[in-house]
Amino acid sequence: MRCCGKPEAFLLGFALLLAVCAARASDVTAENARLIAGEDGYSLTADFAVNLNRRLKEAVNKGIALYFTADFELTRSRWYWFDQTVVRRSKTFQLSYHALTRQYRLSSGALHQSFYSLEDALWVLSHLRHWRVIEKDEIDGDVDYVASARLRLDPSQMPKTFQVSALSNRDWSQSSDWLLWSFSAGAPPEDAHESGDAE
Repeated sequence: MRCCGKPEAFLLGFALLLAVCAARASDVTAENARLIAGEDGYSLTADFAVNLNRRLKEAVNKGIALYFTADFELTRSRWYWFDQTVVRRSKTFQLSYHALTRQYRLSSGALHQSFYSLEDALWVLSHLRHWRVIEKDEIDGDVDYVASARLRLDPSQMPKTFQVSALSNRDWSQSSDWLLWSFSAGAPPEDAHESGDAE
């Protein structure tokens, strides 16, 4: 008497498990975030794990720029209506490779840094620091808010060919879940946690 199921079923299950693991290994994961008070407002500090899959690495090394956008939102709940969005900010980073200098470049606005390895560029991209997201006159000191942050690959800024690919290929539509935490001006910071619903 045979004690095992069909080998085809076992192999199919194993292949699906590998596919799931590969997908998880090539995504963006939100790890922690907090708001730091300054003289004129609050700055966001956040950490993400950015793991590029083979297709994205090949694209960068062939000279195709990748765009990552960090999103921040601050909302307040209202019992009589939908939650109110008090602050919404976005910041875009361009990751590119220059064959002449053999360096990777990470740019945001007029600022840019160069790196000799892709891993170093991704490390800096993964650690968001000193991003002013809230001005003091935008919030009230006696109101409880919910802050949220995420990092996503943004194909909308790439050539049309890649925008079309992103609609059907998960390799081009990576995003972390929203990281959520409670925030009140003057109150001790609370730990952020993932919402579990990446868009």
